[in-house]
Amino acid sequence: MRNRIAFLLSFFLIASVGWGQQSSGSGQQGMPGMDMPGHDMSNMKEMPSSDNNEATAHAMHAMEGHMDMGPHMKMTALRPQKPGDAARAQQVVEAARKASAKYVDYHVALADGYKIFLPNVPQKMYHFTNYGYAMEAAFRFNPEHPTSLLYEKHGDNYKLIGVMYTAPKRFNEDQLDERIPLSIAQWHEHVNFCVAPPDRRGEGFLPHPQFGMGGSIATQEACDAAGGTFHPVVLNWMVHVYPFEKDQADIWSVDRQHGDAD
Repeated sequence: MRNRIAFLLSFFLIASVGWGQQSSGSGQQGMPGMDMPGHDMSNMKEMPSSDNNEATAHAMHAMEGHMDMGPHMKMTALRPQKPGDAARAQQVVEAARKASAKYVDYHVALADGYKIFLPNVPQKMYHFTNYGYAMEAAFRFNPEHPTSLLYEKHGDNYKLIGVMYTAPKRFNEDQLDERIPLSIAQWHEHVNFCVAPPDRRGEGFLPHPQFGMGGSIATQEACDAAGGTFHPVVLNWMVHVYPFEKDQADIWSVDRQHGDAD
């Protein structure tokens, strides 16, 4: 299971890959969680297409389950709760529940323009993304417009389990706290990504890799020495919400985003 997770830790390159490939006419849908073209995508613009493919592949594992990514995952710390935090968080939950309830039938989501990211690749959690809402999230937070709907696949059907919100990677924690209180939710982003040189592509999918989201390389210096291309941050800030759960811990669960240990 870990190898499959580590193989999948590659598709999260929502931003540049998705929009870049869409605009080039390749037909592949990009992932959510990206800054839009012209908005805080400087480091992604410099990535050649082969680097994009490698990063997309590795980002995919992140969606499958974050596993123990060590220096490749940055999460916000839980803050002391302030007056009003619980109420603000509950408003987000209620908005998420209202916005997503109509999409229990995934066909409705598709009819409304949501796109499944990599529908033919087995995943623990599938992201149905609204790219208009992704664009909106780069400028303002509307809890009734989640960037993605989250589904689990059961046979030929999809079960709605939650939503994902995004925020620009340039945001600091105070700005994230304005969207959803950091005393309640933990946002995350994917960092310290070393793309393998062309002659070593694919090594990131092997056990104990050097490159990629699960790789041992996590610094610019080590990446340069190995002949790779380093990207300090490859995706936007993201947070999952499971608004149909009953307990607050389950609604804002971080563990649910992690892959199985076996």
